[in-house]
Amino acid sequence: MKIDEIISYDKQYYVNVFGDRIPIAFEKGEGCILYDTENREYLDFISGISVCNLGHSHPKFVAALKDQIEKLIHTSSLFYIENQTLLAKKLCEISPFDKVFFCNSGAEANEAAIKLVRNYFYKKGSNRYKIITLINSFHGRTLATTAATGQKKYQKPFEPMPEGFLNVEADIEKIRIAIDDKTAAIMIELVQAEGGIKVLEKKFVNEIYKLCKENGILLIIDEVQTGIGRCGSLFCFEQYDIVPDIITLAKGLGNGVPIGAMLCKKEVASFEPGEHGSTFGGNLLATRAALEVLKIIEEENIIDNVKNMGSYLKQKLLELKELFKSIVDVRGLGLLIGVEFSFPVKDMVKELALNGLLTSSCGGGNVVRFAPPLIVQKEHIDRAIEIFKEVVKRYDNMGRA
Repeated sequence: MKIDEIISYDKQYYVNVFGDRIPIAFEKGEGCILYDTENREYLDFISGISVCNLGHSHPKFVAALKDQIEKLIHTSSLFYIENQTLLAKKLCEISPFDKVFFCNSGAEANEAAIKLVRNYFYKKGSNRYKIITLINSFHGRTLATTAATGQKKYQKPFEPMPEGFLNVEADIEKIRIAIDDKTAAIMIELVQAEGGIKVLEKKFVNEIYKLCKENGILLIIDEVQTGIGRCGSLFCFEQYDIVPDIITLAKGLGNGVPIGAMLCKKEVASFEPGEHGSTFGGNLLATRAALEVLKIIEEENIIDNVKNMGSYLKQKLLELKELFKSIVDVRGLGLLIGVEFSFPVKDMVKELALNGLLTSSCGGGNVVRFAPPLIVQKEHIDRAIEIFKEVVKRYDNMGRA
């Protein structure tokens, strides 16, 4: 189909929750490159929003999916599922957690964490149910995870929000004041990705961890976007020298196949049969995909590549900051990097795409997010920087390039 026909059908039949999208539709991909329906080539530096961590059409990943599809895709949780069991075992072996629940998305993983926290305290005979989250956070699109999301623009059209969520500034004293005898947990992202790639300081996170221990409340870390190697370690919390009670995963875990996971310590794994579940969660295809992702990350030393290429990309972007006054900041961890501008970047992101570089905007619309596949190489970064520089130059009225 031609792009005009695709757009026409979309406008006629699809519920418009995404607005006017960039007028490109992709047909195939290989590694860090995508090809549209007109066979034009694009550098993918957004990875389906931190999802396609292994890039596109990775041969080992494709082979594993083909093998699984030819056997079975889904049977339901009425029966034991070998791949599900193997993935749960693998995740517990490579993390400090003891139990895993599988679902289909990051929002569902966070819902599971929220429900588990309330269930845990209910089983203890305690009336703790409140969850503190941070202003500028993003935890999902369900009602509960929208309430947890500390951005009013996401909440306002759906008010009243479910009760029990406090959105608090990232200030340790304000968090301390917000804690009361009904507080059950604190839920944070270590890098507020949708909030503009804002990295929480290690000291601040350690103070939150200490507050949780002192007050007998649980710590949830939302690793939906930061997990599975994106930030330079398999799990981002490993860089903070803490072990939370619960983490949530999705996005990169399936490399494009929908899967979410909640990992927790055995002490808080309070769900009993019938208290939670998922029809599709952890099915044969999704868990086979995730098993292959983890296998490839190990075999191909992907984490080392993230560290090296993340440093290289960040340095190249910092060099551009010296050239252009409109670049306010460059920040991030690993291969999740934001470039903040002094103006809205929506039009710039569109122009970047039309010039062959795929990125996205976040952080209130003035941050360009770079999240390339974790297999990215220097030649990809160099090409991306060339395109970025030329487009920024046209937007930077006070540029010194």
